[in-house]
Formats: sequence, C-alpha cells, structure tokens
Amino acid sequence: MRAMILAAGRGERMRPLTDHTPKPLLAVGGKPLIAWHLERLAQAGLHDIVVNHAWLGERIVQALGDGSRWGVRIRYSAEGRALETAGGIVQALPLLGTDPFLVVNGDIWCDWDPALSGAALREMDQAHADAWLLLADNPPQHPQGDFALLSDGRAAVEGQARLTFTGIGLYRPQLFAGLACGHPAPLAPLLRQAMARGAVRAGRHTGRWVDVGTPQRLQALDAELGADPGSGPGI
Repeated sequence: MRAMILAAGRGERMRPLTDHTPKPLLAVGGKPLIAWHLERLAQAGLHDIVVNHAWLGERIVQALGDGSRWGVRIRYSAEGRALETAGGIVQALPLLGTDPFLVVNGDIWCDWDPALSGAALREMDQAHADAWLLLADNPPQHPQGDFALLSDGRAAVEGQARLTFTGIGLYRPQLFAGLACGHPAPLAPLLRQAMARGAVRAGRHTGRWVDVGTPQRLQALDAELGADPGSGPGI
C-alpha cells in the first residue's frame, strides 16, 4: 500500500512560526512532525510515500530528500498554490496508483499504528466502501465532532456518537472521480456524499492524537513528548 502525507498547508494559525518554516517541519519531541509520520510508516512496512507541498515547499524537499534516511522512498507532488485536501490528492493520484492508499495529515501527531491499515482495507473490501476514516474523541477545541460512528462500523454525517476526524484515512481513487486536477477542492463534501450511500467505514482511536493547530498546542505536545535522541532520525 502506498501512503501520502499532506504537507501543503500554509498554517495560518501557527504564525509567526510558519512564516519561515513549513508547518510539518515544526519540531516536537526533538524531531519535525513529519518525521514522526515517516518513522511510523516505515515501521509498518509502508515504504512508498508521496508528500505534497506548496508553501515553502522547497524546504520540505531539502529537509526530507528521497526519504532514504527513514528507509522509505519519497516522491513529491508540487502545488503552485495549496489545493486543499481533495485537490491535493487528485493531483497526486498519478503517483499513488490505482489501488487504495493511506493519507495522513502532516500537521497532526498520532500514535495509531499504520500497520492496522491492512485490516481497515479488508473492512473496506468486505463492505464495498470507498473510504475508511480514523476517528477520535472530540478535543476541547472541537467538541461537536465531525462524523458519527454507527454500531455497524459505518461513518455517517449525523448520529449519537459524533467523533472527530483525525486526518488519517484510506481512500479508493474512485472517490475522487469527477474532480479536475489542479483545482482546489475540500475532502469533506466527498466524504458526506459517500456516507449518504453507505460507502464510508470508520474506526475509533483510543490512543493519543493531537491536532497541532496552534503554537500553544505545539508547545504542550513538545513538553509532553520531550526530546528523545534515541527515538529515530530527525532532520
């Protein structure tokens, strides 16, 4: 399975930190956010990775190179302007291939094991679903959640157990059919349409997940993780 890390956002809420540093390169626990993802993907056996970039994208390429220091192969999908989540994925589809792929937001921290994506894919296959989402308990800054996780494993727009989308999901290329390459497009409308036809599955993550959306959250996560020089290669 191939994986994609979304790294094209401007990170407005993180300014001034992101005025000169792309958000995925901001460090927590002694290494950039994106390095945590690369390490976990490599440990899970996902070695073929696509990274998209726009704002200060050349710095991401310079920092990560070909990915060999993490034991992965990185290919880049450059965006002249940020295309939002679905638009960025559409542009990267030629690099992702025709099979389902894993997508991870570059500006989160999560201890979910990407090796579990195999089981998620089997669930998608059995249900003939187009997507699988990892959901988490709602953080204080987002108490209303995003989607509901139904008792049969389907994700829905409405329901009693509304949870927050972590930014980690599996998608079939067919989910993006009809979107034009090079045009900005959000992911949420596509997911809602697929949920309406029962084509989205979901799982609940009970471990640690942080949407690193503000300097305060970045600082708190950094203090929580601490600098661990033995935890793997940084940048």
